[in-house]
Amino acid sequence: MIAVILFAVCLIASTVGAVAGYGGGVIIKPVLDALGVMPVSTISFLSGCTVLSMSAVSLVRSRGNGVRLRLRTTTPLAAGAAAGGLIGKYLFEMVKTGSDENMLGLTQSFLLLLTTVGVFVYTLKKDRLPSYRLENLPVCLLVGLALGVVSAFLGIGGGPLNVALLFFFFSMDAKEAAKNSIFIILFSQTASLLSALVQANVPEFAWYNLLLMMAGGIGGALLGGAWSKRMDNRAVEKLLMALMLVIIGINVYNVVQYAVPVFGG
Repeated sequence: MIAVILFAVCLIASTVGAVAGYGGGVIIKPVLDALGVMPVSTISFLSGCTVLSMSAVSLVRSRGNGVRLRLRTTTPLAAGAAAGGLIGKYLFEMVKTGSDENMLGLTQSFLLLLTTVGVFVYTLKKDRLPSYRLENLPVCLLVGLALGVVSAFLGIGGGPLNVALLFFFFSMDAKEAAKNSIFIILFSQTASLLSALVQANVPEFAWYNLLLMMAGGIGGALLGGAWSKRMDNRAVEKLLMALMLVIIGINVYNVVQYAVPVFGG
């Protein structure tokens, strides 16, 4: 039963994540946390692996779809995200070592809740706010670094924060932001995975669970690519907003779920 749940969650999350540029981890992580099917640290690692497979397939699948990668700015963003992924993984291990699974889950859920609420408010008002077209290399690296730290620490791949910053700093439309976000996610998750392998911080897990989750991620990338072709920018923006509301609701539940044992003794 758990295997079916893992595959279904990853397939659905990766399908909508491929369209919205979320990578899927921002849905997979809180949903599996809420279901309590594995320890928090194991979910973070397996979610990252799933997002990595989904983002690689999604980028290959989206070649020639008319949506361009802004490599001049997105490449330094991705490089910064890779470096940030190493820092975020280090911070995750620090919190994990100094606390139990409930405190780790509470910290991740609360920060993801704050991030998603902030991005949701920005997205509502973005048409009335200024946006920029940054091309300065050091600034792009710093923005990418921040994205990598957050995504690796939260185990989500990038999610709505990536898309919002691409809206704000680079004036991308919804579909362009989605594709460039997935490109950044690919780099940050690769760095995070390599860090875990080199430092031998890989949690214990059943290999068939990883294979099922990655299969769901790859299937979602293929389905999401086909779905994206039928959607315009306005439809993608509506999907972004709907997903953020779902993510906010799940994380409110997770904050309460983890807070009870942490503060209730």
